Amino acid sequence: MKNLFDLSEKIALVTGASRGIGESIAKTLAGAGAHVIVSSRKVEDCDTVVESIVADGGSARAFGCNVGDMALIKEIFDHVRETHGRIDILVNNAAANPYFGHILDTPDWAFDKTVEVNLRGYFYMSVEAGKMMRDQGGGSIINTASVNALQPGMFQGIYSISKAAVVSMTKSFAKECGHFGVRVNALLPGLTKTKFAGALFEDEEIYKKAISQVALGTHAEPDQMAGTVLYLASDAASYTTGECIVVDGGLTI
Repeated sequence: MKNLFDLSEKIALVTGASRGIGESIAKTLAGAGAHVIVSSRKVEDCDTVVESIVADGGSARAFGCNVGDMALIKEIFDHVRETHGRIDILVNNAAANPYFGHILDTPDWAFDKTVEVNLRGYFYMSVEAGKMMRDQGGGSIINTASVNALQPGMFQGIYSISKAAVVSMTKSFAKECGHFGVRVNALLPGLTKTKFAGALFEDEEIYKKAISQVALGTHAEPDQMAGTVLYLASDAASYTTGECIVVDGGLTI
């Protein structure tokens, strides 16, 4: 019987993959057989992840890319074209959340940075990957959004707004690219223990309030998000597109 989760000979690009959820996704895709381009702003942080993947028998390469920089987006896709000639899986996971505070006090710079990475970055990464996938006959794009897209997080206004936009963007790309064989879906993580979500874990009162709303009664670890991405990247999800899958331990019930 065919292994629907086998990613052998697939080329995957994962952004924000130097730590947290992105690191777990990169390792999981590599474990399923994909060659993974591990990307984040600092290539030296990606090198550590690549070393771990290779030590486990996988195939990977580090590539520095700030998805808020259009020139660097072009550079990474030039690398993919020249080195591999195709891209089968794109995981837009890099994100910015530089401001934790009341929405009325949001600094201009924090607004611009959040939109630059979480919205413009995802959009143009998807455009570049989508064009390659269209020309090669298909592929899978997976966006990391957030449950904040559904229920805005307190003191996370512009971040929540940007993630709601990612949900809409996911559905828009799915609708317009489906006839090219390009599937586009999103992962909506709940409270996950990462450095990125540090502000939520450092404030005991906020953490206890958040956990009290989780049906499973605990936060998630990054590895608990990667399985959903593996599903969406694989043939097991060959008829799944435009979906935004919530993985939150029951937070939004």
